[in-house]
Amino acid sequence: MSDDIAYMHANKNVRGRGSGALTKSRFDTAQTLLVQQIDQQVPTTIFKDTSKTILTINDSPDVEMATTLNPYRGCEHGCSYCYARPTHEYLGHSAGLDFETKIYAKFEAPALLRAELEKKSWQPKAIAFSGITDCYQPIERKLEITRRCLEVLVEFRNPVVIITKSHLVTRDIDLLSSLARFNAAKVVISMTTLDRDLSRRMEPRASQPDHRLQAIRLLTQAGIPTTINMAPVIPGLNDHEIAQLLQQASDAGATEAHYVLLRLPYGVKEIFPDWLEKNFPSRKNKILNQLCVSRAGQLYQADFETRMTGTGIYAEQIEKIFSVYRSKFGLNQRSTHLSTAHFQRPLAPLPLFDV
Repeated sequence: MSDDIAYMHANKNVRGRGSGALTKSRFDTAQTLLVQQIDQQVPTTIFKDTSKTILTINDSPDVEMATTLNPYRGCEHGCSYCYARPTHEYLGHSAGLDFETKIYAKFEAPALLRAELEKKSWQPKAIAFSGITDCYQPIERKLEITRRCLEVLVEFRNPVVIITKSHLVTRDIDLLSSLARFNAAKVVISMTTLDRDLSRRMEPRASQPDHRLQAIRLLTQAGIPTTINMAPVIPGLNDHEIAQLLQQASDAGATEAHYVLLRLPYGVKEIFPDWLEKNFPSRKNKILNQLCVSRAGQLYQADFETRMTGTGIYAEQIEKIFSVYRSKFGLNQRSTHLSTAHFQRPLAPLPLFDV
């Protein structure tokens, strides 16, 4: 396979993208011209990621999963609010359009994962897919890197937590259900809205809300514990949907629910307001003002204690409303504790000898 693969989508201008801007990287010391609008079709290019390791250890106190695996860097879903966009700047790219059009695929991920699990030093633990990208973004349908990693986990019976907003996760129900039989699999479906038009604008290449609800239904029917994560909650834009979204997630079979208040680190503080200006200009100031009230007068605060939930009157209202309806619809069950009891290292094949 070549180092990069380019493929086109049937979109006009930047309608199918979450960002129309090539924002300036915070690591770029040159005086780069910022392009605010790109009036042409922009293809997605897939590059080969040459990382030598595949697992990342996260010691952030507000992140439940300490060990993560990201099969890709960048995400073609193009969510305008994505907190992970600035990670592309480490690669010399823009957090804007580059993040969703220049995708790095870790083709060696399954082999690297196998090597990690075979080490005597490996202590079985749950591995979360993903943290800074969606492991079921569109190119996964073709490359199947996530699926091949899951095949390794099934072989070792190592537990996994999948975090995605894609219906494509249902393709791998066979593997996930195999792990679920050993209490070693869980899926978190991220949902932002039930409004198809809002979803199409805000998350242009992610699965539509009804497809995500269908995914919850299919996963739970297969015995795979499924959680709903309303992420992000955006004051003045989707916060009024909390009750209905939780009810529909519960009806689909989810048994647990969480939320995250909108996070706008680094360049996302430019990208999301620009998206608001293009899509909801009359509501832009109200939304940003309410967000500032929830972030101590700023668009974002990075401290671990409050970055997921915010502070102030709006943040408190969201927390109370979410708590009430989470309880009402039975989504306040304790987080599924995945088991490592059945972890195994497959036996190496015996050498063949001539008799």
